[in-house]
Amino acid sequence: MARTVTYRVQVEFGHCDPARIVWFPNFFRWIDHASRHFFIECGVPPWHETEKTMGVIGTPIVDSHSRFVKTATYGDELAIEVTIPEWRGKSFVQRYRCMRGDDLIMECDEVRIFAGRKEGDPEAIRALPIPEEIKRLCT
Repeated sequence: MARTVTYRVQVEFGHCDPARIVWFPNFFRWIDHASRHFFIECGVPPWHETEKTMGVIGTPIVDSHSRFVKTATYGDELAIEVTIPEWRGKSFVQRYRCMRGDDLIMECDEVRIFAGRKEGDPEAIRALPIPEEIKRLCT
C-alpha cells in the first residue's frame, strides 16, 4: 500500500472567481505545494540540501492529467491526499485526491522526475535515476 500524506487548504475569498467557485489554476498551485509537503513529511531534506548530497534539484512535472468532479468555494477546508502509486526508472507518478469531507472535488495524476543539473550546462536539467534513499523514505 502506498504511503498517503495529507495537505490542508483553507479556501479564501481571493481563491474564487466572481461566481464564488475556486478558480481552477489554484488547484494546481495547491497540489504543487502538496507535492513538496509529501516529501518533507516523508523526511526528505530540502532540495538545496539534496542537490549537495544526491544531485537532486527538485521534481519537475513531465505529464499531468486532472479531473474536476465538484466545485469548492470560500470557507471550504480541503484535504489533498498525496500518494506515489508508481515508481519507474527515472520518473514516478504522484497522485492527488482533493477532498472536502467525504466529497471528491478533483483528482490529478502527475508524472514527475528527479532532476539534476546537466554536465557542461548548469542551466539545463536531466532526469536522474530514482534515488533509493528517497524511495525508501516515501514508500
